[in-house]
Amino acid sequence: MIMYDLILKNAKLIDGSIVDIAIEAGKIAELGQIDAAAQKTIDLKGLHYVSAGWIDSHTHCFARSPIYHDEPDLIGVHAGVTAVVDAGSVGALDADEFYHLAQQSKTNVYSFLNISKIGLIRQSELSDMNDIDVPLFDQALAKYPDFIIGIKVRMSRSVVGENGIKPLVQAKEMQKKSGLPLMIHVGNNPPELDEVADLLTKGDIITHCFNGKPNKIFDKENNLRDSIKRAIERGVILDIGHGGESFSFAVAERAKCLDIYPNTISSDIYSKNRLQGPVFSLANVMTKFICLGYSLKRIIDSVTCNAAEILHLKNKGELAVGYDADITIFDLKQEKIALSDAEGEVRESNERFVPLACIVSGQTEITEEGRKNGLND
Repeated sequence: MIMYDLILKNAKLIDGSIVDIAIEAGKIAELGQIDAAAQKTIDLKGLHYVSAGWIDSHTHCFARSPIYHDEPDLIGVHAGVTAVVDAGSVGALDADEFYHLAQQSKTNVYSFLNISKIGLIRQSELSDMNDIDVPLFDQALAKYPDFIIGIKVRMSRSVVGENGIKPLVQAKEMQKKSGLPLMIHVGNNPPELDEVADLLTKGDIITHCFNGKPNKIFDKENNLRDSIKRAIERGVILDIGHGGESFSFAVAERAKCLDIYPNTISSDIYSKNRLQGPVFSLANVMTKFICLGYSLKRIIDSVTCNAAEILHLKNKGELAVGYDADITIFDLKQEKIALSDAEGEVRESNERFVPLACIVSGQTEITEEGRKNGLND
Protein backbone atom coordinates (compact mmCIF):
# COMPACT_ATOMS: atom_id res chain seq x y z
CA MET A 1 0.00 0.00 0.00
CA ILE A 2 1.25 3.52 -0.85
CA MET A 3 2.49 5.51 2.13
CA TYR A 4 2.78 9.24 1.42
CA ASP A 5 4.67 11.74 3.54
CA LEU A 6 1.61 13.97 3.91
CA ILE A 7 -1.99 14.09 2.74
CA LEU A 8 -4.16 17.20 2.86
CA LYS A 9 -7.73 15.93 3.05
CA ASN A 10 -10.82 17.85 1.99
CA ALA A 11 -9.00 20.99 0.90
CA LYS A 12 -11.17 23.68 -0.69
CA LEU A 13 -9.99 25.26 -3.93
CA ILE A 14 -10.81 28.86 -4.83
CA ASP A 15 -13.64 27.64 -7.12
CA GLY A 16 -15.25 25.87 -4.15
CA SER A 17 -14.41 22.31 -5.19
CA ILE A 18 -12.93 19.89 -2.66
CA VAL A 19 -9.76 17.90 -3.28
CA ASP A 20 -7.20 15.73 -1.49
CA ILE A 21 -3.52 16.44 -2.07
CA ALA A 22 -0.78 13.87 -1.49
CA ILE A 23 2.82 14.96 -0.97
CA GLU A 24 5.92 12.81 -1.28
CA ALA A 25 9.57 13.87 -1.20
CA GLY A 26 8.68 17.55 -1.39
CA LYS A 27 6.53 17.14 -4.51
CA ILE A 28 2.82 16.93 -5.20
CA ALA A 29 2.30 13.23 -5.87
CA GLU A 30 -1.46 12.90 -6.32
CA LEU A 31 -4.59 15.07 -6.55
CA GLY A 32 -8.22 13.98 -6.28
CA GLN A 33 -10.01 11.63 -3.93
CA ILE A 34 -7.11 9.80 -2.33
CA ASP A 35 -7.48 6.50 -0.53
CA ALA A 36 -3.99 5.93 0.79
CA ALA A 37 -2.01 6.05 4.01
CA ALA A 38 0.32 8.85 5.05
CA GLN A 39 2.81 9.49 7.76
CA LYS A 40 0.78 12.61 8.51
CA THR A 41 -2.72 13.70 7.50
CA ILE A 42 -4.24 17.17 7.86
CA ASP A 43 -8.02 17.19 7.39
CA LEU A 44 -9.21 20.66 6.38
CA LYS A 45 -12.83 19.38 6.43
CA GLY A 46 -13.79 21.48 3.43
CA LEU A 47 -13.56 24.59 5.61
CA HIS A 48 -10.21 26.05 4.56
CA TYR A 49 -8.91 27.07 1.16
CA VAL A 50 -5.69 25.95 -0.45
CA SER A 51 -3.79 27.32 -3.41
CA ALA A 52 -0.33 26.98 -4.82
CA GLY A 53 2.10 28.70 -2.48
CA TRP A 54 1.89 32.47 -2.52
CA ILE A 55 4.85 34.23 -4.16
CA ASP A 56 5.64 37.80 -3.13
CA SER A 57 7.54 39.08 -6.15
CA HIS A 58 8.71 42.37 -4.60
CA THR A 59 10.07 42.44 -1.04
CA HIS A 60 13.14 43.68 0.85
CA CYS A 61 14.44 40.87 3.01
CA PHE A 62 18.21 41.22 3.24
CA ALA A 63 18.38 41.40 7.02
CA ARG A 64 21.65 43.34 7.04
CA SER A 65 20.56 46.11 4.67
CA PRO A 66 20.94 49.51 6.39
CA ILE A 67 17.78 51.02 4.84
CA TYR A 68 15.19 48.42 3.78
CA HIS A 69 15.52 45.15 5.66
CA ASP A 70 13.52 42.29 7.14
CA GLU A 71 13.74 38.60 7.98
CA PRO A 72 12.54 36.35 5.13
CA ASP A 73 10.49 34.07 7.38
CA LEU A 74 8.64 36.98 9.03
CA ILE A 75 7.30 38.10 5.65
CA GLY A 76 7.33 34.56 4.26
CA VAL A 77 6.16 31.37 5.96
CA HIS A 78 4.94 33.18 9.08
CA ALA A 79 2.59 35.11 6.78
CA GLY A 80 1.50 32.25 4.51
CA VAL A 81 3.99 33.13 1.77
CA THR A 82 6.14 30.30 0.44
CA ALA A 83 8.50 32.38 -1.72
CA VAL A 84 9.82 35.93 -1.43
CA VAL A 85 11.82 37.84 -3.99
CA ASP A 86 14.11 40.59 -2.78
CA ALA A 87 13.87 43.46 -5.24
CA GLY A 88 17.28 45.03 -5.40
CA SER A 89 18.31 45.48 -1.76
CA VAL A 90 21.58 43.81 -2.72
CA GLY A 91 24.19 44.53 -5.35
CA ALA A 92 27.06 42.34 -6.45
CA LEU A 93 29.24 43.31 -3.48
CA ASP A 94 26.84 41.68 -1.01
CA ALA A 95 25.54 38.80 -3.15
CA ASP A 96 27.60 36.18 -1.29
CA GLU A 97 26.39 37.28 2.13
CA PHE A 98 22.75 37.49 1.05
CA TYR A 99 22.88 34.05 -0.53
CA HIS A 100 24.26 32.42 2.62
CA LEU A 101 21.72 34.17 4.83
CA ALA A 102 18.88 33.15 2.51
CA GLN A 103 19.82 29.48 2.76
CA GLN A 104 19.03 29.60 6.49
CA SER A 105 15.38 30.50 5.87
CA LYS A 106 12.42 28.13 5.69
CA THR A 107 10.93 30.40 3.04
CA ASN A 108 12.14 30.14 -0.55
CA VAL A 109 14.23 33.28 -1.11
CA TYR A 110 15.26 34.74 -4.47
CA SER A 111 16.98 37.94 -5.53
CA PHE A 112 16.65 40.62 -8.18
CA LEU A 113 20.23 41.87 -8.21
CA ASN A 114 20.61 45.65 -8.16
CA ILE A 115 22.70 46.88 -11.10
CA SER A 116 24.53 49.11 -8.62
CA LYS A 117 27.21 47.04 -6.92
CA ILE A 118 26.46 48.74 -3.58
CA GLY A 119 22.75 47.93 -3.58
CA LEU A 120 20.56 49.93 -1.21
CA ILE A 121 23.15 51.12 1.24
CA ARG A 122 21.93 54.62 0.32
CA GLN A 123 18.89 55.98 -1.51
CA SER A 124 20.98 57.34 -4.40
CA GLU A 125 22.66 54.11 -5.46
CA LEU A 126 22.63 55.08 -9.15
CA SER A 127 23.80 58.67 -8.81
CA ASP A 128 27.37 57.55 -9.60
CA MET A 129 27.66 55.44 -12.76
CA ASN A 130 30.99 54.11 -11.45
CA ASP A 131 28.96 52.00 -9.00
CA ILE A 132 27.78 49.89 -11.96
CA ASP A 133 30.48 47.24 -12.21
CA VAL A 134 29.49 44.99 -15.11
CA PRO A 135 32.17 42.26 -14.66
CA LEU A 136 31.34 41.94 -10.95
CA PHE A 137 27.62 41.85 -11.76
CA ASP A 138 28.10 39.11 -14.37
CA GLN A 139 30.21 37.13 -11.91
CA ALA A 140 27.42 37.17 -9.31
CA LEU A 141 24.81 36.05 -11.88
CA ALA A 142 27.02 33.14 -12.93
CA LYS A 143 27.72 32.10 -9.35
CA TYR A 144 24.08 31.99 -8.19
CA PRO A 145 21.89 31.09 -11.18
CA ASP A 146 19.13 29.54 -9.05
CA PHE A 147 19.10 32.39 -6.54
CA ILE A 148 19.47 35.53 -8.65
CA ILE A 149 16.43 35.36 -10.90
CA GLY A 150 16.26 38.94 -12.14
CA ILE A 151 17.80 42.40 -12.42
CA LYS A 152 16.64 45.54 -10.61
CA VAL A 153 17.04 49.18 -11.58
CA ARG A 154 15.38 52.05 -9.74
CA MET A 155 14.44 54.96 -12.00
CA SER A 156 13.41 57.94 -9.92
CA ARG A 157 14.92 61.34 -9.22
CA SER A 158 16.27 60.56 -5.74
CA VAL A 159 18.04 57.44 -7.04
CA VAL A 160 19.63 58.49 -10.33
CA GLY A 161 20.56 62.07 -9.49
CA GLU A 162 21.84 63.79 -12.64
CA ASN A 163 22.14 60.55 -14.61
CA GLY A 164 18.60 60.57 -15.96
CA ILE A 165 17.84 57.59 -18.18
CA LYS A 166 21.47 56.38 -18.40
CA PRO A 167 21.20 53.63 -15.72
CA LEU A 168 18.24 52.04 -17.52
CA VAL A 169 20.10 52.11 -20.85
CA GLN A 170 22.99 50.37 -19.08
CA ALA A 171 20.63 47.85 -17.42
CA LYS A 172 19.14 46.88 -20.78
CA GLU A 173 22.65 46.21 -22.11
CA MET A 174 23.48 44.09 -19.04
CA GLN A 175 20.22 42.18 -19.45
CA LYS A 176 21.12 41.00 -22.96
CA LYS A 177 23.74 38.54 -21.69
CA SER A 178 21.49 36.70 -19.25
CA GLY A 179 17.98 37.26 -20.56
CA LEU A 180 16.76 37.59 -16.97
CA PRO A 181 13.63 39.61 -16.17
CA LEU A 182 14.36 43.29 -15.53
CA MET A 183 12.31 45.02 -12.81
CA ILE A 184 12.08 48.79 -13.08
CA HIS A 185 11.09 50.92 -10.10
CA VAL A 186 9.18 54.00 -11.28
CA GLY A 187 8.71 57.00 -9.02
CA ASN A 188 9.17 60.74 -9.06
CA ASN A 189 10.51 62.31 -12.24
CA PRO A 190 12.94 62.86 -13.82
CA PRO A 191 13.36 60.60 -15.70
CA GLU A 192 9.92 60.83 -17.25
CA LEU A 193 7.80 57.67 -17.26
CA ASP A 194 7.32 57.94 -21.05
CA GLU A 195 11.08 57.88 -21.50
CA VAL A 196 11.38 54.82 -19.26
CA ALA A 197 8.46 52.90 -20.79
CA ASP A 198 9.65 53.32 -24.37
CA LEU A 199 12.90 51.46 -23.55
CA LEU A 200 11.17 48.40 -22.11
CA THR A 201 10.66 45.11 -23.89
CA LYS A 202 8.62 41.93 -23.41
CA GLY A 203 9.01 40.45 -19.93
CA ASP A 204 10.33 43.63 -18.31
CA ILE A 205 8.45 44.50 -15.13
CA ILE A 206 7.18 47.95 -14.15
CA THR A 207 6.84 47.87 -10.38
CA HIS A 208 4.81 50.46 -8.41
CA CYS A 209 2.52 50.44 -11.45
CA PHE A 210 -0.42 52.00 -9.55
CA ASN A 211 1.46 54.70 -7.67
CA GLY A 212 -0.27 58.07 -7.31
CA LYS A 213 2.73 60.29 -7.98
CA PRO A 214 2.82 62.90 -10.78
CA ASN A 215 4.82 60.44 -12.91
CA LYS A 216 2.02 57.84 -12.78
CA ILE A 217 0.64 55.74 -15.65
CA PHE A 218 -2.14 58.26 -16.40
CA ASP A 219 -1.75 61.63 -18.08
CA LYS A 220 -3.20 64.94 -16.84
CA GLU A 221 -6.57 64.04 -18.35
CA ASN A 222 -6.54 60.76 -16.39
CA ASN A 223 -6.14 58.67 -19.52
CA LEU A 224 -3.56 55.92 -19.91
CA ARG A 225 -0.30 57.27 -21.29
CA ASP A 226 0.35 56.16 -24.86
CA SER A 227 3.82 54.96 -23.79
CA ILE A 228 2.29 52.60 -21.20
CA LYS A 229 -0.30 51.34 -23.68
CA ARG A 230 2.47 50.52 -26.15
CA ALA A 231 4.55 48.87 -23.41
CA ILE A 232 1.65 46.63 -22.36
CA GLU A 233 1.07 45.68 -26.00
CA ARG A 234 4.75 44.68 -26.24
CA GLY A 235 4.37 42.36 -23.24
CA VAL A 236 5.72 44.57 -20.45
CA ILE A 237 4.54 43.33 -17.04
CA LEU A 238 2.70 45.43 -14.44
CA ASP A 239 3.56 44.71 -10.78
CA ILE A 240 1.92 46.38 -7.79
CA GLY A 241 4.89 46.81 -5.39
CA HIS A 242 2.65 48.52 -2.81
CA GLY A 243 5.24 49.76 -0.32
CA GLY A 244 4.91 52.83 1.86
CA GLU A 245 4.50 55.34 -0.99
CA SER A 246 3.56 53.50 -4.16
CA PHE A 247 -0.06 52.35 -4.26
CA SER A 248 -3.16 54.48 -4.86
CA PHE A 249 -6.72 53.17 -4.65
CA ALA A 250 -7.79 55.90 -7.08
CA VAL A 251 -5.20 54.90 -9.69
CA ALA A 252 -6.05 51.20 -9.27
CA GLU A 253 -9.75 51.94 -9.61
CA ARG A 254 -9.24 54.06 -12.72
CA ALA A 255 -7.08 51.30 -14.23
CA LYS A 256 -9.82 48.73 -13.60
CA CYS A 257 -12.34 50.98 -15.34
CA LEU A 258 -10.03 50.90 -18.37
CA ASP A 259 -9.65 47.11 -18.11
CA ILE A 260 -6.00 47.41 -17.03
CA TYR A 261 -4.93 44.86 -14.42
CA PRO A 262 -1.61 44.08 -12.76
CA ASN A 263 0.02 40.81 -13.75
CA THR A 264 1.38 40.38 -10.22
CA ILE A 265 0.35 41.66 -6.80
CA SER A 266 3.33 42.22 -4.54
CA SER A 267 3.93 43.99 -1.25
CA ASP A 268 7.28 45.84 -1.37
CA ILE A 269 7.36 44.89 2.31
CA TYR A 270 10.15 45.52 4.79
CA SER A 271 10.25 45.86 8.57
CA LYS A 272 8.90 49.41 8.83
CA ASN A 273 5.86 49.08 6.56
CA ARG A 274 5.22 45.58 7.92
CA LEU A 275 5.00 46.82 11.51
CA GLN A 276 3.56 50.31 10.96
CA GLY A 277 1.67 49.85 7.70
CA PRO A 278 0.23 50.50 5.27
CA VAL A 279 1.50 47.14 3.95
CA PHE A 280 1.50 44.79 6.99
CA SER A 281 1.57 41.61 4.86
CA LEU A 282 1.03 40.26 1.36
CA ALA A 283 -2.40 38.99 2.52
CA ASN A 284 -3.33 42.53 3.54
CA VAL A 285 -2.32 43.86 0.11
CA MET A 286 -4.31 41.10 -1.58
CA THR A 287 -7.36 42.04 0.50
CA LYS A 288 -7.25 45.57 -0.95
CA PHE A 289 -8.05 44.08 -4.33
CA ILE A 290 -11.17 42.43 -2.93
CA CYS A 291 -12.57 45.86 -2.09
CA LEU A 292 -11.59 47.01 -5.59
CA GLY A 293 -13.87 44.32 -6.98
CA TYR A 294 -11.25 41.89 -8.30
CA SER A 295 -12.28 38.24 -8.58
CA LEU A 296 -10.72 35.88 -6.06
CA LYS A 297 -9.24 33.87 -8.91
CA ARG A 298 -7.54 36.93 -10.40
CA ILE A 299 -6.02 37.82 -7.03
CA ILE A 300 -4.78 34.28 -6.34
CA ASP A 301 -3.39 33.90 -9.88
CA SER A 302 -1.41 37.12 -9.41
CA VAL A 303 0.53 35.62 -6.48
CA THR A 304 0.83 32.06 -7.83
CA CYS A 305 0.84 31.03 -11.50
CA ASN A 306 1.38 34.52 -12.92
CA ALA A 307 4.31 35.23 -10.60
CA ALA A 308 5.91 31.83 -11.23
CA GLU A 309 5.66 32.22 -15.00
CA ILE A 310 6.97 35.80 -15.08
CA LEU A 311 9.86 35.00 -12.72
CA HIS A 312 10.65 31.70 -14.49
CA LEU A 313 10.24 29.68 -11.28
CA LYS A 314 10.06 26.12 -12.51
CA ASN A 315 7.68 23.68 -10.80
CA LYS A 316 6.04 26.42 -8.74
CA GLY A 317 2.81 28.37 -8.93
CA GLU A 318 0.41 25.49 -9.61
CA LEU A 319 -1.27 22.65 -7.77
CA ALA A 320 -0.26 19.90 -10.16
CA VAL A 321 1.36 16.48 -9.93
CA GLY A 322 5.14 16.78 -10.13
CA TYR A 323 5.22 20.39 -8.98
CA ASP A 324 6.96 21.46 -5.78
CA ALA A 325 4.79 20.96 -2.71
CA ASP A 326 4.59 24.69 -2.00
CA ILE A 327 1.04 25.28 -0.79
CA THR A 328 -0.75 28.05 1.11
CA ILE A 329 -3.70 27.24 3.37
CA PHE A 330 -5.95 30.21 4.06
CA ASP A 331 -9.39 31.48 4.99
CA LEU A 332 -11.54 34.21 3.53
CA LYS A 333 -12.82 35.69 6.75
CA GLN A 334 -16.15 37.49 6.56
CA GLU A 335 -15.59 40.66 8.55
CA LYS A 336 -15.22 44.35 7.92
CA ILE A 337 -11.70 45.67 7.70
CA ALA A 338 -10.43 49.21 7.02
CA LEU A 339 -7.59 49.35 4.52
CA SER A 340 -5.30 52.29 3.75
CA ASP A 341 -3.39 52.94 0.56
CA ALA A 342 -0.06 54.76 0.42
CA GLU A 343 -1.86 58.09 -0.02
CA GLY A 344 -3.79 57.78 3.24
CA GLU A 345 -7.12 56.97 1.58
CA VAL A 346 -9.09 54.40 3.58
CA ARG A 347 -11.53 51.92 2.08
CA GLU A 348 -13.48 49.08 3.62
CA SER A 349 -13.66 45.41 2.68
CA ASN A 350 -16.24 42.95 3.97
CA GLU A 351 -13.82 40.02 3.83
CA ARG A 352 -10.11 39.47 4.07
CA PHE A 353 -7.45 36.89 3.31
CA VAL A 354 -6.20 35.12 6.44
CA PRO A 355 -3.20 32.81 5.92
CA LEU A 356 -3.34 29.79 8.24
CA ALA A 357 -0.36 27.73 7.16
CA CYS A 358 1.93 26.97 4.32
CA ILE A 359 3.81 23.95 3.12
CA VAL A 360 7.26 24.50 1.63
CA SER A 361 8.84 21.52 -0.09
CA GLY A 362 6.53 19.31 1.94
CA GLN A 363 7.31 20.88 5.33
CA THR A 364 4.39 22.45 7.19
CA GLU A 365 4.57 25.87 8.86
CA ILE A 366 1.55 27.05 10.85
CA THR A 367 0.86 30.78 11.22
CA GLU A 368 -0.38 32.38 14.43
CA GLU A 369 -3.88 32.58 12.95
CA GLY A 370 -3.64 28.94 11.96
CA ARG A 371 -2.94 27.86 15.52
CA LYS A 372 -5.94 29.87 16.68
CA ASN A 373 -8.00 27.92 14.15
CA GLY A 374 -6.83 24.58 15.51
CA LEU A 375 -4.21 23.67 12.93
CA ASN A 376 -1.12 22.05 14.37
CA ASP A 377 2.22 20.69 13.26
